[in-house]
Amino acid sequence: MTGVAAYASSTAGNQLDIMEHAGLVKRVANHMISRLPADVQIDDLIQAGLIALMEAAKQYDPSQGASFETYATIRVRGAMLDEVRHNNWAPRSVFRKARLLAGAVRDVENKHGRDARPAEIAEALNVTLDEYYQMLSEANCHAVLSIDASGCLEYESDRDPDPSQEIEDHQFKHALAEQISDLPERERLVLALYYDEELNLREIGEVLGVSESRVCQIHSQATLRLRARMEEWFDRN
Repeated sequence: MTGVAAYASSTAGNQLDIMEHAGLVKRVANHMISRLPADVQIDDLIQAGLIALMEAAKQYDPSQGASFETYATIRVRGAMLDEVRHNNWAPRSVFRKARLLAGAVRDVENKHGRDARPAEIAEALNVTLDEYYQMLSEANCHAVLSIDASGCLEYESDRDPDPSQEIEDHQFKHALAEQISDLPERERLVLALYYDEELNLREIGEVLGVSESRVCQIHSQATLRLRARMEEWFDRN
């Protein structure tokens, strides 16, 4: 936290107390780390987040209507996602696996006209159920980056918004909300607890009375299902 402390000291006249909000960086990092590859270091996420927090304090414009915490959280999360992408922690095989899984889900749901069940997806892939869950776990990073990056609107007060991009963002969010509402109930609940209530996987497990690994499976299944149903959108974003 020394970087934040130094920045706060050098900007003593700033109306925002940087140290008061420094804790949100660690909160966002802990929230994200469980869904990222094992070799992603939380210290790297926190460092990227702290820099974003400092920049947010300089650029924040309260006249835009968002609270500083809301604005800073968006900027911090975006910086952490950029850090993951920049260091290319997800190998190409992960993206290929995500596409393979999404295609299997889409094929099963088109065939049966309902939510694809894990056993049906595994059968379509010609793998065991355990092998399917392993593939799902390995591909989860790609789904996480797609959902998080596409699900966040950038808040930029220092430039005029692009009307066409704003329209596309609105259309995407509307389509995503519709698809989330059509998810199986437990998957929908896990996403709500994770993204809306900002609980981590362990905390969600305690709420639902299941293990953290089971919550991870449910979360991964939900993001995969969304990926399959919104293939065109995620390829575009």
